[in-house]
Amino acid sequence: MKLAVVGAGAVGSSVVELAGEYGHTVTALADSRSAAVDADGIDPAAVLEHKRTEGVVGAEDKTAALEAEYDVLVEVTPTTLGDAEPGFGHVQTALERDRNVVLANKGPVAERYGELQDLAAASDGEIRFEATVGGAIPILSTITDFDAKHITAVRGVLNGTANFILSRMAAEGLGYEHVLAEAQDLGVAEADPSFDVEGTDAALKCVIIANVLAEGEREYTLDDATVEGIHELPASALELAKADDRTIRLIGEVSSETVRVSPRLVPADSALAVTGTRNIVQLETTHAGRLNISGRGAGGPETASAIFADIGRLGSR
Repeated sequence: MKLAVVGAGAVGSSVVELAGEYGHTVTALADSRSAAVDADGIDPAAVLEHKRTEGVVGAEDKTAALEAEYDVLVEVTPTTLGDAEPGFGHVQTALERDRNVVLANKGPVAERYGELQDLAAASDGEIRFEATVGGAIPILSTITDFDAKHITAVRGVLNGTANFILSRMAAEGLGYEHVLAEAQDLGVAEADPSFDVEGTDAALKCVIIANVLAEGEREYTLDDATVEGIHELPASALELAKADDRTIRLIGEVSSETVRVSPRLVPADSALAVTGTRNIVQLETTHAGRLNISGRGAGGPETASAIFADIGRLGSR
């Protein structure tokens, strides 16, 4: 298929680099200021090198990517809250052109889910968003395969940055600020880590899960979530937990009428006690018991793999 990629960060760059391996051609790539467009396919190495050296992907206006010839718009711009722009507008433009859309951007799915579904219903294009939750982990597709009405609850560790910090605090007895600085030095945490450590990122993922489980009977947004982060958690809390053979993890939970993210005590040998940047999700099912799905919840190639899986699912609805 022909892909137009909007967003040239780690995920967008990985999509461009790996598209050929999955049998696709990238005809357009846009960053926040420019675009590179070629109906026969852009040169991935040349365009990404231009981005690295010049700070922009090409010489055309960024809107040219949305107007290009493509089968699938891959929307991987940074997540924004509230009106979820400009991501929502990118999706709207593509669907109104009857093009397919695959998202890694959580904003439109978490904050304007109903509008997104209405746009898709009126379009010949499809919309898919596996990559918005859990990176490479097939969480949403598993829910769909089992049928949402047979999933009674979902819980898990859904933010690698917060999990890295809690893991290091527990293992080394270090304070939050010390470990945060270490995470930033390693590139695990952003310069402004608030989205991760305050629980917002995990909450957005839980909201998306809640919308999928609701199957259109109700729409959830971030305002419906109860959110508590780890930024005020003292090292002593982890020490006390360790003395009782437990630890603390930032747990997101979705159940009937409830979307919640907060630090929770879990047994040290629990499946939820994953370490480092690893994510895990537990699905409670009506007939298959509890399913644990774990893996890399972030990263360019990892998230790109979920995007390509979604592209492969197009046409199967």
